[in-house]
Amino acid sequence: MTTMTETSARFREFKMPDVGEGLTEAEILKWYVQPGDTVTDGQVVCEVETAKAAVELPIPFDGVVHELRFPEGTTVDVGQVIIAVDVVPGGGEAAAEPVAPAVAEPEPAAEPEAPKGRQPVLVGYGVAESSTKRRARKGTEPPAAAAAAIQGELNGHTTPAVPAATVVPESRPLAKPPVRKLAKDLGIDLATVTPTGPGGIITREDVHAAAAPVPAPAAAPAAPAAAPEAVAVPVAAAPVPGARETRIPVKGVRKAIAQAMVGSAFTAPHVTEFVTVDVTRTMKLVAELKEDKDMAGVRVNPLLIIAKALLVAIKRNPEVNAAWDEANQEIVQKHYVNLGIAAATPRGLIVPNIKDAHDKTLAQLAAALGELVTTAREGKTSPAAMAGGTVTITNVGVFGVDTGTPILNPGESAILAVGAIKLQPWVHKGKVKPRQVTTLALSFDHRLVDGELGSRVLADVAAILEQPKRLITWA
Repeated sequence: MTTMTETSARFREFKMPDVGEGLTEAEILKWYVQPGDTVTDGQVVCEVETAKAAVELPIPFDGVVHELRFPEGTTVDVGQVIIAVDVVPGGGEAAAEPVAPAVAEPEPAAEPEAPKGRQPVLVGYGVAESSTKRRARKGTEPPAAAAAAIQGELNGHTTPAVPAATVVPESRPLAKPPVRKLAKDLGIDLATVTPTGPGGIITREDVHAAAAPVPAPAAAPAAPAAAPEAVAVPVAAAPVPGARETRIPVKGVRKAIAQAMVGSAFTAPHVTEFVTVDVTRTMKLVAELKEDKDMAGVRVNPLLIIAKALLVAIKRNPEVNAAWDEANQEIVQKHYVNLGIAAATPRGLIVPNIKDAHDKTLAQLAAALGELVTTAREGKTSPAAMAGGTVTITNVGVFGVDTGTPILNPGESAILAVGAIKLQPWVHKGKVKPRQVTTLALSFDHRLVDGELGSRVLADVAAILEQPKRLITWA
């Protein structure tokens, strides 16, 4: 099979690129081309959805589409070939002579110089080739084709066959990093797991099967070996009229949300504190800012003032803006604030963030919030926009909800939930009056944030919303 760096004279292959840092797979949502279509360098050929966002992929060369390797709706690993393109004008006759020697020649042909380092991920280079070489070990050498397939699976891309003499077997069980982490979390020794994946690779299903309780001797006869694999593969089913259940495969953004929330809930000790606050003056400030010529062209709403209040509270209590480094057993103090804003979209909840929000003026913050929300609703949020957040705001009040106990975005120290702003009876200047009131909830990682620190941050946010003029004196 040919690759991006080792191609025949006629065909070139485009692999699924790493469209976000650390992502391992993406689902093909839509093909914009079909076999026989002419494509040009930079033309978008398909739309894919990762665990973070939907992204359009441009192809990095000209030619005629020869083959689409996967149908729409298929989840493809990073590095797998998704489309083959005929790059020789006029078809096979012009390519017949150059191709034959490449097929018959046993020695690997000279390769064009491969791109070095990490390449722009949206032009088809995928993950950069590893330059690390392993020391030779003694043992029985597997067939070249099988070894190449194994190494290709581990590297996340298709690997051409190599001479048998260059292949060295590994005593370590073969499994991708996410599978190794799953085994570690479940307390499963991979050496005891029977692999069913191609080339002897251990799959997630193999680990779950190893973790399953051993059936009693009187249990029914075991199913054929292929049965567990077939059961583990989710199959989309169209709703049936009158059916009592519908099963929906968990993938894409929903799968990422589930994994992230479970990981956060069971690794970071959550503490949530609440405060109810009179925001009547904040609502008056919002109305005044809407008429301010300096704020013309940007969207002004209560979330803008709440975001600014949180940024001021972090400035007054910088220790809250941190992260926990488990590997090095260190607390990483952040001297910048990438403010995350939880956004509900048709594809699920995403949390893009405003980079260096602490440095922005109120007008700049309003413009950034407007752009963030618009981009999220259109489904065009990039993976980079969702990476590197430090603190998040989630506005559950837009759904009429008073408050909640939000779960931390993984890797962040705190998340502020904003409840609905309602007209309520409130004691103001010694008299009960109707006032605009809301409830705030701050969840924080108790490894990083003590109760006193968390309380100070929440109290500062509440104090600013009650008396917005503090934005001037505290900022």
